[in-house]
Amino acid sequence: MAEERVQRSVRLSPAVSTAISVGSLVLAAVASWSSLLLVVWGRVVPGWALSAALLVIALVLRWVLTREGGPADASRLSGKRAVWAWWGNCLLIVMAVLGTAGGAVDDLISSAEYHVLRPEGPGGCRAVVRETSFLVIANGEAYAVGRTGLALGESGSWVVDDGYRPIDGGTYELEWGREGGYLQISGTSTDPVIRGGSADIDCGW
Repeated sequence: MAEERVQRSVRLSPAVSTAISVGSLVLAAVASWSSLLLVVWGRVVPGWALSAALLVIALVLRWVLTREGGPADASRLSGKRAVWAWWGNCLLIVMAVLGTAGGAVDDLISSAEYHVLRPEGPGGCRAVVRETSFLVIANGEAYAVGRTGLALGESGSWVVDDGYRPIDGGTYELEWGREGGYLQISGTSTDPVIRGGSADIDCGW
């Protein structure tokens, strides 16, 4: 009896359970379509891999809440609410799956490579670059990664002719100052930079 009372007392309220279930799915769906990037122990975790992990966590949380009899179980809702809840959750899951799959396929087709550039800036700020190429065009995106290891979006991008990858080829310069970092991209005489070519690396000091 005492154990049952303790379990009931620590059980989450319906509102909290619903917020956790739906919120985790929303987070996974948003992450799958965002320019997220994570650096862990010097290794880059692409945005699509991060969103896949968030989706798995969201589904596990939903399964746990359903087993505990939480509001994630549509049977506890009224008819119309249950239908809307079911379709809403399905839509979020589909969005997360499509975004994750799209990112993975894009990395595969374009032979994406991720580089953590040296040296680091003040406060542990780092410049991370994603380089891709398809047919005769190469693309690059720079990210500013602070102490959290998370980049929420691009700091700059560029396009280079003939599939040339400046970071891989070593034709770039990274300088740090009090206001942040500056990444300068250079091509070659036969493989020039078509668009862009520089990025300000600001970790929000």
